[in-house]
This record gives sequence, C-alpha cells and structure tokens, in this order.
Amino acid sequence: MTSVVLQANDLTKYYGDLLAVNNLNLKVYAGEVFGLLGPNGAGKTTSINMMCGLLKPDSGQVAIHGQIVNSSSADLRSSVGVCPQEVVLWKKLTCLEQLEFIGGMYGLKPSNVRQRSEYLLEKLDLVEKANKLAKTLSGGMQRRLNLAMALVHDPEIIILDEPGAGLDPQSRVKVREYIKALAQDKTIILTTHNMDEAERLADRVAIIDHGELLVLDTPEALKHSVGEGDVLEIILKDKISSVQAVLDDLKDRASVTVTDEFLHVRALGIMNLLPLILEKLTAAGIQLGEVRLRENTLEDVFIRLTGRRLRE
Repeated sequence: MTSVVLQANDLTKYYGDLLAVNNLNLKVYAGEVFGLLGPNGAGKTTSINMMCGLLKPDSGQVAIHGQIVNSSSADLRSSVGVCPQEVVLWKKLTCLEQLEFIGGMYGLKPSNVRQRSEYLLEKLDLVEKANKLAKTLSGGMQRRLNLAMALVHDPEIIILDEPGAGLDPQSRVKVREYIKALAQDKTIILTTHNMDEAERLADRVAIIDHGELLVLDTPEALKHSVGEGDVLEIILKDKISSVQAVLDDLKDRASVTVTDEFLHVRALGIMNLLPLILEKLTAAGIQLGEVRLRENTLEDVFIRLTGRRLRE
C-alpha cells in the first residue's frame, strides 16, 4: 500500500468571524500529484499554508510521515518546498543569486547550491537569464524562477499554489511539463481553480468550497459520478427561469441543469435529442447563443455539488 506522506487532521482556521477552512481532513500519498480544486476564496491557499507550517491552524494538526508539524519542526518543514501564488523575489538580486540565497537559508554548501541552481535554471529554460536581475524578467519567467526557488533544497514534497496563474501559454506549457517530470520522484500538492489544469496534472482531486472539502477522488471517478453521456451546453441570451420547465418532459431521458446563462443537458445519445431540445426552446421564445457538445468535466462535478459554475 502507498505510504501517507502528509496528513491533515481537522484543520480549522478563522480570520476574525470568517471561517476560512472548516475541519479539513485529507491524506496525500507518496509520489502522487494531489490537486486542491476550487474557486477563488475557497480556502485553498489557507489550507496549504497550514499544511506546510507557514500558518498555525486554530485547531487540528498536520503530520508529515506521521510526525506532527509544529514550531520546532524545522527538519520536517525543510522537506517541503512552497511556490506561492504571488511572485516573491528580491529586486536587486540576479536569478542565480536568488537561488543561491535561498539555498544558503537552507544551509546548503555553496558548491552544492551553485550546481543545483544551474541545474534548475536549465530545466526551467532560464539559463540565459542567470545573471540578469530578476525584476527585469517577464511575468512568466518570474513565475518559473519562483518555482526554481521552491525546489533549490530538493524537497520531498512540493506545494504549488496556482502554478498556472498569470502565465503566458508558452510558460504554462513549460511549467506543466516540468511538474509532470517532477512527479516521477516527488510528491506534489497543487491548488488551482483551473479545471483543465487539475484534469491534466492531478492523480487525485479534492474539491473545496467555502473552506469545506466537498469530495475527493480521481478526476475520472469524479466525472463519472456526475452521470453517463455527453453534455449539450447552450448559452442563453437571457436569464430565463422557465427553461427547465420547458424541457421537463425530457427528464426521463436526460439530466437538465440551468446555471444563470448556461443550460446543460446530459444524456446518452444526446445528439439524437438536439433537434427536439432546440425546437422546444425556440417555441417557448427563448433566445439561444452558442451551442456546444462536450464530455463531462470537473466543472460539472462542481455544479452538481454547489449549483453554480466553478469560475463564479
């Protein structure tokens, strides 16, 4: 059986009267990519800050390899590398100096940290920028440099908070490929509100909202839990409360969900129902926008659990 690397037990955190994380329990296994998926403000960043020891929970505990993380757990915390959502750099240091400085903070030997830094700059396509001030880099390059800084001490567990945030397409592909390569011998925890990123990268996904864990499973199992069949998604030009009633006689053959301007109809052989659906909506005077056919996504899981879209 795969060993548990990190475990969160009853983690709870308040900010004043706001309950940011509510009784969070989960296990992360060795060698997996574990995704925390949820909208902005769901409690993802607060959760991972408690998991890596940057934030003290109001109640609950975090254990790494069965040992409780606390204020005196320097060795345990050093086994974790964190790449925050916001770029953190020293403006007057070059890229190479940033990495050497971080390595020194972890007590690495200068010769070792130089070798490690040069290796990471090469892997993240930043070699040509090694002696450039970090503040002169593009946003995407700064994000990649921040990732390298989280990895310079060669941690066992890597926590990535919204690793795709603010990246241009080229940098996003580069970071995604490197995360996949890291997953071959590291345990990775990543937060994201991007369902495509979660599906592409994560072995298991925990969906959280308003600080609570809603569901946890593999992406395929979660998508299968929504139901069989493909999804017909229609954008409605107006918010029409009667849309679901118009299609009520299809409930034995299809699942119909309306979320603001989106109509979702899920069924086996959905294309056979398309002419009838369009006929009924048109006859009811409902103006339609874009019509598209797709497979189940993790956003469908979120809609089923919360009644709203993930990006709202």
